[in-house]
Amino acid sequence: MKEIYLAGGCFWGVEEYMSRINGVVETRVGYANGIKENPTYKEVCTGTTGYAETTYVKYDESIISLEELLNRFWRIIDPTILNRQGPDIGNQYRTGIYYVDSQDINIINKTLEEQKAKYDKSIVTEIIPLKSFYDAEEYHQDYLKKNPGGYCHIDLSK
Repeated sequence: MKEIYLAGGCFWGVEEYMSRINGVVETRVGYANGIKENPTYKEVCTGTTGYAETTYVKYDESIISLEELLNRFWRIIDPTILNRQGPDIGNQYRTGIYYVDSQDINIINKTLEEQKAKYDKSIVTEIIPLKSFYDAEEYHQDYLKKNPGGYCHIDLSK
């Protein structure tokens, strides 16, 4: 099993989208790469903690490759917009790929280069090692499964 952490705006939609992919065996939402230990949602929403709303993705690489997983991730974000996705604005809604295995960087960069060819603007998606990750509060976990009519800026049919 492999792990990657993906930030794509509001984490509810990213988690739901990723959880539907064959080969993804676990997802959790939380806060990545900020400065405060064990932040709350309310604190992250202030924009002062440095955290990004992020989805932890555990996947079986014998079923889906990191490259395919990232290609699907790139489809649901606009990587040219800084600190915003859909109507959600703030540095906590930035896009990012946070890796835990340094060997993944070559595949991440390959998909990044492919994305650059698709846009006239610069890609601002953050690509750095995971420094920290704290699970979000329980009511955020599997939010769109618990609340099927809940808010989501992502087209889940992609």
